[in-house]
Amino acid sequence: MSEETNNGAVAPAEAGAAFTVEKIYVKDVSFEVPGAPAIFTENVQPDLQLNLNQRVQRLNENAFEVVLGVTLTCKAGDKTAYVAEVQQAGIFGLVGLEPQAVDVLLGTQCPNILFPYVRQLVSDLVQAGGFPPFFLQPINFDALYAETLRQRAAQQGGEGELANTEPAGNA
Repeated sequence: MSEETNNGAVAPAEAGAAFTVEKIYVKDVSFEVPGAPAIFTENVQPDLQLNLNQRVQRLNENAFEVVLGVTLTCKAGDKTAYVAEVQQAGIFGLVGLEPQAVDVLLGTQCPNILFPYVRQLVSDLVQAGGFPPFFLQPINFDALYAETLRQRAAQQGGEGELANTEPAGNA
């Protein structure tokens, strides 16, 4: 039998395999209202632009820093109403896992763990800046990771038809 049962939980056959959240923190945050106070008198439909990105840095053999960055820009006509930038970070321990499993966890689980913190911080910043609350909609990091894998495969020259398609977004 290759699995052990511990208090009803099934442990993986690989002894010592672990995924842990070591630390979650705000790495950088910025909120700007360049046209205040005049921007508050504008009666224009706002145009919101969201940019999402992720960076991973190996800290040591078993620890990685993952940074989930969000930039939200709100324009009122041709003027910028506000810009909110958040970089939410976490340090994650990954021990005893195959490189592909590490890649999947860093690309899907880690941003899923960080996202609720980003969502709350962006909402708080926008509201504290005097604007109606903004709620980031859920993001499917599994789909973004799959798109990243597809783009990697296309860049490695394997799939000519896929290489000509537009990227899905910044992730």
